Amino acid sequence: MQKTMISAEPRENAGMRSKLAAFRAAGKIPAVIYGQDKAPVNVIVDEKEFCAVLKGGANSVITIKHPGGEDTVVIKDRQRHPLTERWTHVDFHRISLTEKIKVKVPVKIVGESYGVKVQTGLVEHTMRELHVLCLPNDIPHEIQLDITELHIGQSLRVRDVKVGKFELMDAPEQIVVSVTAPKEEKVAEPVAGAAVAGAAAGAPGAAAGAEPEVIAKGKKEEEGKEGAAKPEAKKAEPKK
Repeated sequence: MQKTMISAEPRENAGMRSKLAAFRAAGKIPAVIYGQDKAPVNVIVDEKEFCAVLKGGANSVITIKHPGGEDTVVIKDRQRHPLTERWTHVDFHRISLTEKIKVKVPVKIVGESYGVKVQTGLVEHTMRELHVLCLPNDIPHEIQLDITELHIGQSLRVRDVKVGKFELMDAPEQIVVSVTAPKEEKVAEPVAGAAVAGAAAGAPGAAAGAEPEVIAKGKKEEEGKEGAAKPEAKKAEPKK
């Protein structure tokens, strides 16, 4: 595990916005050191030094020197500006090198899956971090998973991860990475009667199911002829 050392300066008027803005403008990051049943200490750290620490890994064990003494810490939380992406605040948590701690370790996928290379499948990386319990000096920089032998329909779960001097805290059956078949694109089928409805919409005033005018007219003429051809009924003769 990467070990490093940084220095910190005291931070007065910890909650004043004007002070915080001034610190950040000067290339300093407001921070707090807490834990191990000790009083929290408000400090500022140099932005460049902090960025150099992160290059060694977010789980680096840090020795931080400040006016109140010296503490061994890890980065518990950090915040950055949404637009400039500069760090705006850091939480340092005191630790003991002889006590196990729980941290999140990134998962790195290595190799090219058979399911992708030969079967044209897709890799789904479900869990990008795993929760690990170990001594501070045994924290892995990353956890590598070789997916070379994975075929379509196969996956690697938490239980398949090789552990060293650390213990995995996630559920063993959780899927970390899998290879799936490519999704087929579905073409929308035409709705029955859509063409008829479209034709009806193009003829304003035409009622659905109405007969064409020519046919209707022909029917009326035929009905007229039938009525003319029928002889009048004979009047009944009176009885003698």
